[in-house]
Amino acid sequence: MPGAGTGPPSVWVVVPCYNEARRLPLHEFESLLVRSDVAVLFVDDGSRDGTLELLRAFAGRFPRRAVVLPLAANRGKGEAVRAGMLHALAEGAAVVGYLDADLATPPEEVLRLLAALEAGGWRAVLGSRVRLLGSEIRRSALRHYRGRVFATAASLALDLPVYDTQCGAKLFRSCPALAQALASPFRARWAFDVELLGRLMAPARAEGLRAADIVEVPLLRWSDVRGSKLGSWQMLRAAGELLGVALRLRRARGRREKDRTGDGTLGAARPR
Repeated sequence: MPGAGTGPPSVWVVVPCYNEARRLPLHEFESLLVRSDVAVLFVDDGSRDGTLELLRAFAGRFPRRAVVLPLAANRGKGEAVRAGMLHALAEGAAVVGYLDADLATPPEEVLRLLAALEAGGWRAVLGSRVRLLGSEIRRSALRHYRGRVFATAASLALDLPVYDTQCGAKLFRSCPALAQALASPFRARWAFDVELLGRLMAPARAEGLRAADIVEVPLLRWSDVRGSKLGSWQMLRAAGELLGVALRLRRARGRREKDRTGDGTLGAARPR
């Protein structure tokens, strides 16, 4: 039965934090810890406002289940997530994912994603912010339409029919492709989700994930939280990063196709 074991946690949820002292709903993270196989790993990304002290106080109440990984200097959300996921894998995580510190995606939704991963045999589950009847997806019109433009471009870059690459709630099974995808720093600071998916789909050495290995699960609840660090300037920067990711993926696909066909002339007529 899920959560009934007494061994070390097998599911690690990484929460990147940067200057979150005023809006960090720490008590709500306790909802994730109802399962004894789940650990929450807070990565403090060089905060300067007392966030680290709050995290350590909270972690002290849940030994081995709430863990704090402090980074000496601010490295950006993508690198904070990568550091946390690498730490979790080193601790033996069978499943590792990440979640925004403001809990725009509530903990119960993360547990729904985990249930989907376990029940369906998926290798990756992505939360998706789709406004449907019966759901509560609260998002400003500006962010919604801006996000739709970005998501469409990301889908084209990945050559993957994904609806929402930027939802801050994702879970992955441990596998060689994931370890390889995390082995080197992300070049993208804000569009790292797209870069990560691209690396997973097309690793250089390990067997990569296929579209059939990944599922998007529409969230029942999600809401904008005041104080988001993703403003207009960051969105412009993310768009530039996405272009860079797309170009790198295109070059990588070209190299793999050339490797697959030898000198690129496989199938061409040979001189007699």
